[in-house]
Amino acid sequence: MSGLLAYRSQFNSLNNCHHLISNSLGAMPNQTAEMLSQFARMWADRSVRAWEEKWWMLAREVGDKIGRLINAPSNSVTMQPNVTSAEAVILSCFDFQAKRNKVVMVDAEFPSLLYLYKSWLGPAGRLEIVECGAGPILPLEKLLDAIDEKTLLVSISSVFFRSSYLIDAAAVIEKAHQVGAKVVLDIYQAFGVVPLDVKKLEVDFAAGGCLKWICGGPAACFLYVRPDLSSKLKPRITGWLAHVEPFAFEAQQMNYTDGAYRFLNGTPSVLSFYVCQPGLDIVSEIGVERIRKRSLEMTTRMIDNAAGKDWSVFVPQEEELRGGTVALNIPHAQRISKILLERDFLIDYRPGVGIRVSPHFYNTDQEIDDIFDEIEKIKAEENW
Repeated sequence: MSGLLAYRSQFNSLNNCHHLISNSLGAMPNQTAEMLSQFARMWADRSVRAWEEKWWMLAREVGDKIGRLINAPSNSVTMQPNVTSAEAVILSCFDFQAKRNKVVMVDAEFPSLLYLYKSWLGPAGRLEIVECGAGPILPLEKLLDAIDEKTLLVSISSVFFRSSYLIDAAAVIEKAHQVGAKVVLDIYQAFGVVPLDVKKLEVDFAAGGCLKWICGGPAACFLYVRPDLSSKLKPRITGWLAHVEPFAFEAQQMNYTDGAYRFLNGTPSVLSFYVCQPGLDIVSEIGVERIRKRSLEMTTRMIDNAAGKDWSVFVPQEEELRGGTVALNIPHAQRISKILLERDFLIDYRPGVGIRVSPHFYNTDQEIDDIFDEIEKIKAEENW
């Protein structure tokens, strides 16, 4: 623990709060301010020349940096504005008018993706949504049974945002591949806190972002496409940067480039590429395996603290099934969460699961204990 806490000095943003919400927004590294200054200086000093000298290459360079954290080959990860857009690009690669036109999802997914798939498939494709039930653990066999020979895609989170349930992604991918389907893995809630190896998993697509456990700020999201699939796909959500010669400005037809840029479209969000790099560098230096070990220590501490108070938690008890978040599903959770925020305990509330608490490598055991003490204090003050 002490080794990881040495990195706390690189996060002055932690000095005036209990930052326990890294599953939603990671703390800002000190170096991020310097990266913002670099962007401003580049713009001011080089003006339009900044594109050719640096900015055009950043989507590839940052994508490769992300790729090294998930064992993705070079030139297989491209930057995207958000995960919903990334998955829309994937959807646009496929024909849902054909016989194989089913997509399998679960009802516990982040709603943005459910909205996307429902809207995209319309009357042509078939969307099968597996019901997860009231508990934090997804019925894996029920999901696997839904994946059949008519399935084209399975869109699933590796860690679920409400329950922090860590799915057996390998089992899902194996079943999908057995029947000829492909898997889109949303790794947003895992990236930076749970080790991932996309080559070992043989996953077809993976989408995630740097906003949360990477401490990389908004908009720096990404899409991994398995290299042997990449050249076979022609996304209809596309644009000039996906063209083999974007500066030829050929208006007649689309001629796709190879590699990661094949899945780009319009002009990229360059500022986000600057902002995300300090967090990426820190997490890469520490190693996700070390972060995972510390994360499990902290989530176990929270579960044990809750058990000592007879509080209910909405999270798997088993370490191998648990991501980096514990939801305290206690009475008056929404009201308590608002008071906690007013007192600089940074957490959030989700209906049906309670107060989500997500410590990271820079948090102390004392901060974890403090939030339990503060909740007790609030309960006494409110006379519940």
